[in-house]
Amino acid sequence: MKQKTETRLALDDATPADWDSIHQSTTSAVFASLTQWDAVDKPEHYNSGDIECIDGIEAMLTKEEFIGYLRGNSLKYRWRYPYKNGTEDLRKAAWYEERLLNTLENKNG
Repeated sequence: MKQKTETRLALDDATPADWDSIHQSTTSAVFASLTQWDAVDKPEHYNSGDIECIDGIEAMLTKEEFIGYLRGNSLKYRWRYPYKNGTEDLRKAAWYEERLLNTLENKNG
């Protein structure tokens, strides 16, 4: 009986189709248990400690740096929405824009 040998590729050898396959299988499994709002507002992978990741980032950065971070993330999600997660990415962009508005209002208020 001939044994089946498994060929493993190095990361550098993976094709875009390989990455798409991995992305589709892992994201569907990860997000299957989350509601759409949870994936946008409070993703489980950013809330596993005593402080939410976004709050730690804000504490680490100056106000101006944090504003740039929020603007950049909003742009990233708007840029990629047609290619990756569709309307979920638009909701994420809106979340960052809302956080940006709150940050600006607190800064100027």
